[in-house]
Amino acid sequence: MKALPFRILLVILAGICLPDLSIGASEQLDAVRTLKSGGGVLMIRHANAPGSGDPANFKIDDCATQRNLDERGRAQARAIGDVLRHHAIGKVRLYSSQWCRCLETARLMNLGAVQPLPALNSFFDRPDDREGRIDALKAFLAKQPRDGGPIILVTHYVTIAAMTGEGVSSGEGVVLQLKNGPPQVVGRLNFDH
Repeated sequence: MKALPFRILLVILAGICLPDLSIGASEQLDAVRTLKSGGGVLMIRHANAPGSGDPANFKIDDCATQRNLDERGRAQARAIGDVLRHHAIGKVRLYSSQWCRCLETARLMNLGAVQPLPALNSFFDRPDDREGRIDALKAFLAKQPRDGGPIILVTHYVTIAAMTGEGVSSGEGVVLQLKNGPPQVVGRLNFDH
C-alpha cells in the first residue's frame, strides 16, 4: 500500500481532530496554520465546569468557593493539549485567568508553564471590571512579538466575546492573528469531539 502524501494526511487528520463547526474545514486549517506561523493567539474558554457564574462566596484564592472542572472537563482539557501537540503546537506561551477552572484547564493541557494573567479574569458578575480588563488584555497583546511562537490564553466566555465578538462553548477557542493594529479573528477551533 502506498503512503499518502503528508499534505493529504494532514487534511484528513485535521478533519478528524477538528470537527466541522459552522465554519469550513479550510478556515480551521487556516487557524492552525496561524498558530504555527507566528503571531497567532488562541483564546480558549476553560473546559467544562458545570453551572454558570460563581457562587456568592467566591474567593479568587480558594478553589472550594468556585465553580470547577468536572471529570468531563478534565478529560477535555487533556484532549485539547493532545490535539495541539498532534498539530505540532507544543512550544507556547501559556497564560490563564486566575480562576481555578481556567488554571486547571491550562495545566491539564500540559503544554508548559502556566502564567496567571489578571487581564483574563472573568467580569461576568462584575460588569464594572469589563472595560479595565479588556483594555489591559489589548495592551498585553500589543506588547507581544508578532513573530513569536503561539500564545494560548485560557479565559472565560465573556472575555472572548468582548475581544472577538464570538461566543464559544467550554473548550472551544478563537484564533487571532497579531498584525499591525488590533488582533484579527482568523477562525475557531472546537476540541470537543
